Amino acid sequence: MTVSIKDIAKAMNISYSTVSRALNNSPRVKLETRQQIQQMAMEMGYLPSAVARSLVMRRTNTIGIVVTKITDLFFAEVIQGIEETALNSGQNVILTNSDGKPDRELAAIQNLRERRVDGIILVAACADQESKRRLFTSASFETPIVIINNVHREYIGHSIETDNLDGGRQATRHLLELGHRRIAHITGPTSEWDGVDRQSGYEQALQEAGLVVDPALIVPGDNRPEGGWQAMQQLLALAQPPTAVFCYNDATALGATRAVYAAGLRIPQDLSIVGFDDIDLASFFQPPLTTVAQAKREMGALAVQMVLDLLNHKTVQDCVLPSRLVIRESTAPPA
Repeated sequence: MTVSIKDIAKAMNISYSTVSRALNNSPRVKLETRQQIQQMAMEMGYLPSAVARSLVMRRTNTIGIVVTKITDLFFAEVIQGIEETALNSGQNVILTNSDGKPDRELAAIQNLRERRVDGIILVAACADQESKRRLFTSASFETPIVIINNVHREYIGHSIETDNLDGGRQATRHLLELGHRRIAHITGPTSEWDGVDRQSGYEQALQEAGLVVDPALIVPGDNRPEGGWQAMQQLLALAQPPTAVFCYNDATALGATRAVYAAGLRIPQDLSIVGFDDIDLASFFQPPLTTVAQAKREMGALAVQMVLDLLNHKTVQDCVLPSRLVIRESTAPPA
């Protein structure tokens, strides 16, 4: 049986309003009386109603998260940053998974709106640009939305992303400085705008070094180990295989690494590999993976702060965080 404020008031033979004020720690009720009421509420098993409170405050103190792939280790670290900051700010979180499907993502956003969340964070949004435009230009849409990564260049909402272009340049320049000249790139899905920027950085670094971009060395992946495995097999089958590969992300690099070993080759003696993200497992690859680090937890924390600032009608600035090359043992000069 649910215990209400009226039940407590009846048990103590005092007014409903006095109990309500005491449970909200109002100074209008004497400290001694407040403590007695709060003690009685605890003994009777009273639980405050979040729904009732939200109706009064017009806030649910809840932030919705829509993530593309809940099993992806990159997203897991971003979510950690979101959750830690949200809880420290007195906010709850509701997590949903779109599985990389635009219709599921849009349905999740609508569901979170219906649940009256105070704000929504999209981690690597996958809906097309026209859908985003409708969302953010709708006069009835008052729920703040912040996107982390995969931000379209014409996106008109609020966003936090990594400098993917510079990250692609850093990865490729590192391989060039080691002496590699035949450098391949396994891309992400064509719908991933961060992948477009990483590929552009790769191409710019090659051109700056006076090299011609060879289309045969740019092979599509799917941001998963399976895609990395298949793409690396395709690269190794070339008449002139690459001596180094820059991968869209660490998951792609994991699959690519396995394909190299399956072909009887060694890393980095026969082929160097660079990833992107610096997930927690990157240092446990065999060999430990050279990769471009993203400030994953910081991105999550900043997204929460941006949502809270928007709720408080503060001006917010979109944020592009620097990427950072982490050199480990998967890269070396060419044989």
